[in-house]
Formats: sequence, structure tokens, C-alpha cells
Amino acid sequence: MSDHDRKTRDTKTANTIWAQLKVGASASIERTCAQRDLLLFAHMSGNLNPLVLPSEEENPSSSEPVAPSMWIGSLISAVLGNILPGPGTLYRSQNFEFVKRVHVGDRLRVTVTCREKREEPVALFETVVVDDKGATICKGQALVEAPLIPVEVEARHLPTLILEEKEQFPHLVALAAQLPRLKTAVVCPENRASLNGPLLAFAKGLIEPIFIGDPDRIAAAARELGADLSAFRIVEERNHRAAADKAVALVRAGEAGAVMKGDLHSDDLLAAVVKKDGGLRAGRRISHVFVIDTPTLDDLLFVSDAAINITPDLMTKVDIVQNAIDLALACGTEPRVGVLSAVEVINPAIVSTLDAAILSKMAERGQIRGGVVDGPLAMDNAIDIDAARTKGIASLVAGHANVLIAPNLESGNMLAKELTFVAHAEAAGLVVGASAPVMLTSRADNDKARLVSCALAQLYKYWRDNGKAFVGVKGAAKLAAE
Repeated sequence: MSDHDRKTRDTKTANTIWAQLKVGASASIERTCAQRDLLLFAHMSGNLNPLVLPSEEENPSSSEPVAPSMWIGSLISAVLGNILPGPGTLYRSQNFEFVKRVHVGDRLRVTVTCREKREEPVALFETVVVDDKGATICKGQALVEAPLIPVEVEARHLPTLILEEKEQFPHLVALAAQLPRLKTAVVCPENRASLNGPLLAFAKGLIEPIFIGDPDRIAAAARELGADLSAFRIVEERNHRAAADKAVALVRAGEAGAVMKGDLHSDDLLAAVVKKDGGLRAGRRISHVFVIDTPTLDDLLFVSDAAINITPDLMTKVDIVQNAIDLALACGTEPRVGVLSAVEVINPAIVSTLDAAILSKMAERGQIRGGVVDGPLAMDNAIDIDAARTKGIASLVAGHANVLIAPNLESGNMLAKELTFVAHAEAAGLVVGASAPVMLTSRADNDKARLVSCALAQLYKYWRDNGKAFVGVKGAAKLAAE
């Protein structure tokens, strides 16, 4: 590793002044082109050329976008300004020759090399951008004014930018689509929203729906959507509670592998799921897990329980934690479970802090398996590493939690809804702990939430059946190579 590469790893960056600059000195960075780069550059530059913007359609007919050439050029200025010569450098001129196009996912290596020192403080740099195969993307020359005074600057943390773009849910949908369709009993899809979700999931290759409900209302919803249901099985049942019972019976008989809520009350569906005789009990309390894709976090966030268990006692929370861990594992996530309370210290007057401490110790003793559990943690020090350090909390979870266990339904529901409606997150969810996945969609859920819930059901069922997460074709090839 060169001295310049080493500088980029430190919290401080030192420049190279003109007098110390040597012909032949070189520095590089690597960067992967992401969809957010294209969107941010469009906001910054005002360039709305459709060739360089991701499509807004679910199934775009056009080819994938190319990265704007000047975005690639901006990476060169980052090396010059941050590394060599570093802080204090100013451009005089730059020319480019663009040889190849860059697309989302391409890994780039950006290199600047000093070729000539002119009259102080001017220096000429060769600038090259190559892809991960070494093919030239862009080449040119930069004429800069190198700094004259040594400077060492602290790494600056820029304000977080929130984009209304989702990059993790499409991965889950694409992954689940590689599995065989999951036969799903859809209960009372008797309006536009509750019918369109499973139809979209069918079109994406996720499920094979069996519609149970009032045939006339289902047909009316299909006409409103312009959908043809002739290829699908429809089971007639006009009573909602009886329709839920029939859906559960199909699962128990092996004719379906999952249940999906349509236009009926959650209580009617859950009553059929949890009944002692003829339900889907599996020896564990069922719970609901919201899976949330937040623009400000790199990982998916799993929040539980926000929909079923109102005031769970300690042993119910054991099942809630285990269920959430299981779903996170099914999605390919290494669970780091933060058990939330109002404070991060144990206070006998706050029962949730006692429960959190016990759950943490139970995980240490192997009574909860598959993830690291810590608590009590307040929301700030569960998610933010600086907040955790300020409070002096040292753990594998604090500041890095990706599974959040709420003290009760009210706090969990408010947390999930705040992330969705205030922080511009996308949310989907699944009921776990039963013998089959249950998609408990809300009337307020959009089509994407229903689609992702189907993907979650696919991945969770695979995990239950095989004891491991589904990695997909590309993931399997990568594991084989390693």
C-alpha cells in the first residue's frame, strides 16, 4: 500500500506541497458506480438526460442508464483534492477522452500521476480511469496549482442526504424470484389494492395465488384492474372468517405454502391462524416483523413486534426476538439485535429494561440463537455509533443494531410508521413463528409493500425448509469460487 493509499485510511489527510512533489508520484481511489450517484449528480447539475437517469418504471423498456461522463471526471478531482497533491490544490485545466461507458455496479479505479513540474506552483498530471478488468474508461491531463503550505486536515463528515430511492428491496425481490413460485392462499382479494398485489407478485415470478372469497367482488376488482383471472384457482367463500379458515386448511393440506391477507380484518385472519385445532401453530408465539429499507442505513432494519402482541411478557419477547432473528437470517443478514427501552441502563421502575437485560443474558446462554443480542438500548445508541460512544457503551450491537425489538406494540408501531412516513423509508412485513409464512398486509400498503412481503415469505419458507438462507445463482457461484 502506498503512502497516498495509507492517507485515505486515516482520519487526517496531509497534502504534498509543490516543493516535495516528485515526477512519477501517483495516487488512486476505487469507486463503484451506484444508482444514487446518478440521482445525486442529476440534482446537483440539473442534467435530466433520460440516458443517464434510472427509469421510474417497474419494467423499463429502455436499456440501463449510463453514468454521466462528468460524474466520472469528478472522481479525478477527488483524488487531486483529497490525496495528491491533496488539500489546497486548485484546477487550472483538465481535458478528457471518454473511451467506454460506465453503468451502475461497475467498479472503477481512478489514478493520477505527476508527469511534469512547471513554474511554481504548477504541475501536470496524467489522469486515468479504468474498470475492474483494466480497460480504460477515461483518460486525460490535469493542470493544477499544487499547495505551497503543508496542511493536515481532519476528515469531514458531510450532512446525510436522503433520496427517495430504494436499493435493497429490489435485491430481495430478484433473489426470491429465483425460487419456485410459492403457492399462496390469498384471503378475500376483493378490492383493487388487495388483488393487484398478488397479481404483481405472480408477474414477478414470486407466488402462485389461490384466491379465496366472494367471486363477484373478486371479478369486479379484476375488471377495475383490467386483469384476466381465468388462469387462477378461485375458491368461493363469501364469509370472511370462513374464507380465512379455508386458507389455513389449504396450507395444512399441502395445497398452499403461505397465506396472504386481502380485504378483511386482521383479527379474522389471525383467529384462523392461531386457533388450537386446525390452525398453523408451531410451538412458538407468532409475531410480526417489519422489514424496513431506510435511505440513511446500509442494512435492512427489522422491527418487531408492531402488529400482533400488544403488551408482551418476557417469554413472549423471547419468541419475538427469535422470530425476528430467523427472518433476518432468511434475508441473508447477520442479526445484531438491540432490545429497546427509553434508557440504556437497568432501572427496576422500567420493566422493559429488566426484560432487555434478561433477553441479552439468555442469548449469551444459548436460549436465543442465531444473533447477537444486547439491551437495554435507547434508540439513539442502538443505531448511532457516536451516541453509543458518548454513553460509553461497548458492545457488538450498540451503534450497529439491524434488528430492533420494541417494548410493546404501540412503541413498535410508532417506530415503524415514523420511519416510513417521516424518514421516507420503505416497509414490508411478515408474520413469523407459525408453520407457514403469513403476509399480514395493511390497507395502507402500496403494491411494492405487498410485492416485497411475498419475497419475504419466499425467503423465509426456504430458510425454514433448508436451515439456511437462499443465496441465489450469483451468490452460489461466488461461494463456490471462494
